[in-house]
Amino acid sequence: MIEYKTPAFYRSAFALCLAAVVVFANLHLMQPLLPELSRQFALSPLAVSTSYTIGTLCLGLSLLVYASLSDAWGRKKLLLVTLLGMTASTFMLSQVESFSSLVFWRAVQGCCLGGLPAIAIAWMGEEYSKPALVTAVGYYISANSVGGISGRLLAGGLADLGHWQWVFFPMTVLGLLSCFCIWRFLPASHQFQAKPFRLAQALADNWYHLRQPLLLITYLIGGLNFLIFLNQYTYISFVLAATPFNLSSSLIGLLFITYLTGTVGSAYSSHIASRLSTPGAMALGVVVMLVGSLLTLLPGLISIIAGFFISAFGFFLCHSLASSWVSQHASRAKASASALYLVFYYLGASSGGLYLQPFWQWAAWSGVIVGSVLMYSVTLGLCFWLWRLQHLQLR
Repeated sequence: MIEYKTPAFYRSAFALCLAAVVVFANLHLMQPLLPELSRQFALSPLAVSTSYTIGTLCLGLSLLVYASLSDAWGRKKLLLVTLLGMTASTFMLSQVESFSSLVFWRAVQGCCLGGLPAIAIAWMGEEYSKPALVTAVGYYISANSVGGISGRLLAGGLADLGHWQWVFFPMTVLGLLSCFCIWRFLPASHQFQAKPFRLAQALADNWYHLRQPLLLITYLIGGLNFLIFLNQYTYISFVLAATPFNLSSSLIGLLFITYLTGTVGSAYSSHIASRLSTPGAMALGVVVMLVGSLLTLLPGLISIIAGFFISAFGFFLCHSLASSWVSQHASRAKASASALYLVFYYLGASSGGLYLQPFWQWAAWSGVIVGSVLMYSVTLGLCFWLWRLQHLQLR
């Protein structure tokens, strides 16, 4: 096992975190470009958002395949293949000329982006000791948020300097760098034991996980939280691009700096959980998201920014704890268990636009917050249900 604060820990954590930054930068860089794409292709907000959500949808659907393949083929080898596919499809996105081509290559890219999320935490769960695992998952989730920030900032800035497609050139170079670091610094698995791929066994493992209340409730918490959190950024982009704000793509991209508090929330998640219990800390994260969402209803840009800073802290606190909870409580097929959590997570992200669209049509941003409060109330109830189940098992 790789112990915390050893050279092997720092090398492997660096490689995985760098890959996470690149993967999640690619995944989220379309979001601040949506108002610009809506104008360029003459599409509605819901229609143009498919160029973003198709990536999260394909990522989510690919996870179960990658988890089963990695159980049979090996973690590092499959991770390298998917990162190379991500890099190639990122370059192809720089060449598209129509919206349909954009959606197609985003779908291909989304399928390739699923490799790292499906494999990374499972690899950590097998190779790291428990103290190293909790810390590494916190670092990894923090890298996710850093990637989300950097991709959006880079996309918005390059769109204002020249063209929205320019962002895919530096992302291609970073993709190649991430492939090299995984190849060079991620050690071969020592605790991994390959299992022949059997579709029936893969389905049986997933069905087993879905019948475990401690896992299923966590899956729902992660998916429903991301359904709201991610798509709030989509709808607020259209608010900020319109009167009275009239912000450019680069300034809209700056809103995603609010993810930085998410980095803090992830890093301190284990410390908070040690005081409140993991379900209690997850519930605290949902309450923080509720407070942040309500704050955005106050007039002015400052209240919107402050609200998203607060929401990001709560979201990544809850997400980091949920991810490690699944890894710790899956009694078998850990890769499949982690992948199933992320399937719920990204299917939530992909369906959030559809859920919030009626609220948006009804009352614009105020309607989005009404829809958000309703869903966060559901996830808060799920956190308390998880807390109750945990205490019943400890008796």
